[in-house]
Amino acid sequence: MIAIIGGTSLLDLNFLEGLGEEIIKNSYGSVYLLRDNDVIFLPRHGKDRKIPPHRINYRANIMALRDLGAEKIIGIGCAGSLKKEIIPRSVLIPHDYMNLGKIESYYDLEIKHITPGLDEFLRETIIDSARRSGIKVIEKGIYAQTLGPRLETKAEVSLLKDYADVVGMTMASEATLSKELEIPYACISTVDNYAHGIIDEVLDFEKIVKKASKNRKDLKKLLMAVIEELR
Repeated sequence: MIAIIGGTSLLDLNFLEGLGEEIIKNSYGSVYLLRDNDVIFLPRHGKDRKIPPHRINYRANIMALRDLGAEKIIGIGCAGSLKKEIIPRSVLIPHDYMNLGKIESYYDLEIKHITPGLDEFLRETIIDSARRSGIKVIEKGIYAQTLGPRLETKAEVSLLKDYADVVGMTMASEATLSKELEIPYACISTVDNYAHGIIDEVLDFEKIVKKASKNRKDLKKLLMAVIEELR
């Protein structure tokens, strides 16, 4: 069972036709998703795409995927570039991450420490699928997660750019919880803008969302190739 978690990068939910809608409930909350016998698609911002990043119920989401038998999770999400050479409309496959916001965990009542990280087999599968499909991706990079919902200040970006390559609000939480449940997780980051202050440009979130809906042909092609490879 392959699970795909998508955000504003996948505004057209019809790209995976034939999946049935379901509401899955667990001790952490209710989760809306679509699935068939071997693929699950979970829109992290909900059915109506109205859940802001700092209100996403990550624990309910990842637990729902585990309960449905997900053996691999691919997260797809937008990010801002922290480097001038990583231009908007790039696709980056992170190899590591850092989290400067709330660190999600299932271990509230016991002392247990995991070693966080992204699954290298899934990363290589994504990269190999991109090569075979003729899609250019940046094969490594560090993803920094901030809490949101606001975008980062120029001062925060100035700090982050020395340690990371892209910045977003979701992936690190998903990756950490997946590791706690021992589900391999990797990410496809679509770069939709430069982070605040990297270039002389005023950021507007609505414009970023609109950009995220454009030029997604390669992303969908890559995702279908990855699913085919993992099936």
